[in-house]
Amino acid sequence: MKFSSVLLAAAGVATVSAQPSWMPGQVTIQNDYKVPGDNPLDFCADPKDNLLEIEKVDLDPNPPQPGSTLTIKAKGNFKEKIEGGKMHLQVKYGLITLINQDADLCETIGKADLTCPLEKGEMSLTKDVDLPQQIPPGTYTVLADVFDQDGKKITCLTSKITFHR
Repeated sequence: MKFSSVLLAAAGVATVSAQPSWMPGQVTIQNDYKVPGDNPLDFCADPKDNLLEIEKVDLDPNPPQPGSTLTIKAKGNFKEKIEGGKMHLQVKYGLITLINQDADLCETIGKADLTCPLEKGEMSLTKDVDLPQQIPPGTYTVLADVFDQDGKKITCLTSKITFHR
C-alpha cells in the first residue's frame, strides 16, 4: 500500500492480541498506541519493532470532511531498505466490511508518487486526496497492515472516523 494509504487507512479501537488460532488471518488491536501528530490514527500494537518508525502524521482537516481536500503530511524513518512487500487493507462501515484485500506494496505506493525500493533512512511525504462529497454518514473503521518482502512488519495502522451529514 502506498505510504499515504497506510496513513489514510490508515485516517478508538478494541483490544485484542496478535492472531487467534480460531480466526486465522485476523489482525488484533491493542489500545493506547496513538500515532504522533494531528490525526485519528493508532498503531495496531506497540510499534517498537516496526521497520517504519513514524515520527509524525498530520491530517488537514482533522477529522476528514466529505467534499474536502485532505492533506496528509507525514515524517518517518525506515530502519531498513524495503524492496517490496504486501499490505492488507480492511475498511468497515459499522459492522459491514466494505474492503478486505491484500495488495502489492510497490504497486500501491505508486499512487503516492513513491517507488520501490524504499531506501533506509528519513522520509517525508505530503499528499493531497480529494474526498468525495457523497461519503455516506456513519462510522468507518480502517486497518492497514503492511509487511516487507520477507514478512517483517513495516507498520500496522488503524483508525475510526465518523462522517456526519
